[in-house]
Amino acid sequence: MTLARRSPRIRVMSSLPPAQRISGSNGDNWLDAPHGAWAVWHLDELAPTATVSRGTGPVRALPTAAREPSVDTLPVTRQDGSETTVRTVLEATDTDAFVVLQDGAIVHEEYAHDGAQTERHAVLSVTKSVVGCVVAVLAERGVLDPTAPVCAYVPELAGTGYGDATLRNLLDMRSGVRFVEAYSDPSSDLNEMERRVVDDGLHAYLRTLPQERPHGGSFRYRSSDTDVLGWVCEAATASPMASLMSDLVWQPIGAEADAYISCDGQGSAIHDGGLAARARDLARFGQMLLDGGTVPDVADGADTGHRTVIPARWLRDSWGVDSDIRSAFIDSPGELAYPGGWYRNQMWFRPGAHGDVLLCIGIHGQLVHVSRRTRTVCVKLSHWPQAVDLSRTQDTLRVCDTIGGSLTARRPHLSARPGRGLPGVAAGIRRNASTTHTWSTAAS
Repeated sequence: MTLARRSPRIRVMSSLPPAQRISGSNGDNWLDAPHGAWAVWHLDELAPTATVSRGTGPVRALPTAAREPSVDTLPVTRQDGSETTVRTVLEATDTDAFVVLQDGAIVHEEYAHDGAQTERHAVLSVTKSVVGCVVAVLAERGVLDPTAPVCAYVPELAGTGYGDATLRNLLDMRSGVRFVEAYSDPSSDLNEMERRVVDDGLHAYLRTLPQERPHGGSFRYRSSDTDVLGWVCEAATASPMASLMSDLVWQPIGAEADAYISCDGQGSAIHDGGLAARARDLARFGQMLLDGGTVPDVADGADTGHRTVIPARWLRDSWGVDSDIRSAFIDSPGELAYPGGWYRNQMWFRPGAHGDVLLCIGIHGQLVHVSRRTRTVCVKLSHWPQAVDLSRTQDTLRVCDTIGGSLTARRPHLSARPGRGLPGVAAGIRRNASTTHTWSTAAS
């Protein structure tokens, strides 16, 4: 479809009434309607937090596209087969912020409800992908060995369900620990953990989790795996996660504002979902992943090339799925939500309408969508009333695919650049119609 070009803008949608008082002994209904629309923008008023500093370095510029095409009227086929538009889906999925970059330039930006460009929004399990990047840098520096057992770094976990799980098991959520991630079940392990961390602390709870099957089996989504991974990072460096995120990710990507991460009653960071950040800084994070783990290196206002944030081989390993990783995903509920996908290094991957995409996903509608084929990054922050809504998820992914495809159709030079490969992107991926795939992980 041909898009009408018009000046770029920030759309501010109508506000909701102030949220009612958060109740419960732990404020455990903070994401429930009607509280969520307010609470996602005000996490620091509900829990203790630690600052993830942006430091004093230069801010990565996000230029505005010279002429922005409107995405509102683009047609989208929803999960249920009905035809609608991008605007309808955004409004129907409780969008708080939506930012789209193509080739590092802003082509669309909007905020709603209590949100604004300068406000920080809870990103929930998108936090996991940032923790994964912290591990990537520490592994590259030799501080962590992904093949080592957890107890090598955290002796307190020796003899527990996590003791002999490797960091690789945790990175890919393939530990054998019993942990049921059921958001709507008050008796689930996830909800029990959330209750316990207020008084006992996260570490005390993690030591109670038993092993129920061998490590390294099928993928099962467990927030506890990321919490142990974060604990390992802190133990190996004697630094809190807020400082690690700041030093290894947030400052290097050129974030424009501090983020923050919520903490338990003992002051330990909630590694599985405690981060809150500006939408634009999440877009910068996504652009770094798109650019093979690199960012522009600017000195005295001059572009002097690219600087590495995340090791290229870490991202090649993430994109370049093998049969083991794919098989582990097929034998999991994740295959129903993301057919043909995989989970690696605390990030999701999915075949999209325009090639494979990297996803950083949080419950209640948080998403960073990275498409190498269309050179786009989409950030969508939301306050869905349900933690997991597969229909809204699929509609959102279709919106991101549609926008990327339409932008690239108008600028085909961005998706076909002979000789210009990215160091952290796997090339030569081929997929046929069956579940048997051939993969190449060589850098392009």
